[in-house]
Amino acid sequence: MTLDNDIALAHALADAAGAAIRPYFRARYDLEIKADASPVTQADREAEAAMRALIERERPHDGIIGEEYGEHRADAERVWVLDPIDGTRSFIAGRPIFGTLIALMERGLPVLGLIDQPVAGERWIGVAGRPTMFNGEPAHARTCSELSRALFATTAPWFCDGFDALRAASGDTVLGGDCYNYALLASGHVDLVVEDGLKLHDWAALLPVIEGAGGRMTDWSGDVLAQGSDGRVIAVGDPALLDQVMAILDRG
Repeated sequence: MTLDNDIALAHALADAAGAAIRPYFRARYDLEIKADASPVTQADREAEAAMRALIERERPHDGIIGEEYGEHRADAERVWVLDPIDGTRSFIAGRPIFGTLIALMERGLPVLGLIDQPVAGERWIGVAGRPTMFNGEPAHARTCSELSRALFATTAPWFCDGFDALRAASGDTVLGGDCYNYALLASGHVDLVVEDGLKLHDWAALLPVIEGAGGRMTDWSGDVLAQGSDGRVIAVGDPALLDQVMAILDRG
């Protein structure tokens, strides 16, 4: 199986998820609260079901890890990691800053990642060894080597233990956005995203997108993110910011 075939499948998965999601956006649908107190909608479930069915048909030997329907052959050498709607609260509120996340992992490391915003028609895809593409054109993180000038984004203060210190040290701060913040970082609009408590399906697709755009994404110790990482992530558009951010988090 070639990498180009995997890229084509990732796009097909995003198309299938988007077709399931769009009819429910700002419409009526069933809503439930899961055991971890997070919301889930019909759109989440139908989008993941559509993607899983396509993987089963096209890659019957690959594994699947999905937010809504769990693991299937998770010990396979190649595993697709799916988050049908990252940012379900934004989706519920009618805010088009959620995204579908699709990752392909090989031997525990993400080699392909896709972020799709199905309402705005925005799609980022990153592949190991290749430049990140945004709607078919190269995406580039911007240069910003001084934390005091950086735009820091995080979904909410309670998803970032070092929030107060980072907000004080950064040039400015924006809240909300979930995976969309990382996409904006890859396109040069945000300089820094820091969060904790992320699960594999929350971050696996983000890493290839960030690094293919020239940025860096690590855990809070600067180590490589891999299956089994503790869910604390730093993403920077300019690698020069990484040590500055880690120093603040280490003090916190």
